[in-house]
Amino acid sequence: MGKTGRKNKVYSAEFKIGVIMDMREHHLSYHETVRKYELGNDKTGGARNMLQRWERIYLEEGAEGLMKERRGRACAASGTRKGRPPKLDKKVEEDLIAENQRLRMEIEYLKKLDALVQKRLQEERKKQQ
Repeated sequence: MGKTGRKNKVYSAEFKIGVIMDMREHHLSYHETVRKYELGNDKTGGARNMLQRWERIYLEEGAEGLMKERRGRACAASGTRKGRPPKLDKKVEEDLIAENQRLRMEIEYLKKLDALVQKRLQEERKKQQ
């Protein structure tokens, strides 16, 4: 985030791609690229970090990745969507709650059955001794 009263500069996807391609083609360092394209004051490392982020996105997702809007936080549920995840339909939510209860009862039943089987096996071992 920029300092109070300053707006962050917005760069087009074409500009970002051009900068990354030039940097990689001419084997420029981040510092040299910041100076060449006057991307900001590199003393704090903000412009260098921005370049590193652009390059990472370019290498991972290609040129299309630099065209995506990336502001805001990602949704914790999906990891990609921004904002609050949509609420489920009331019927779907009720069905999920009912299924959850059925599964819990099934787990409890299986635990009790397992305990009974273990108890019977222990009794049989005692009789054999």
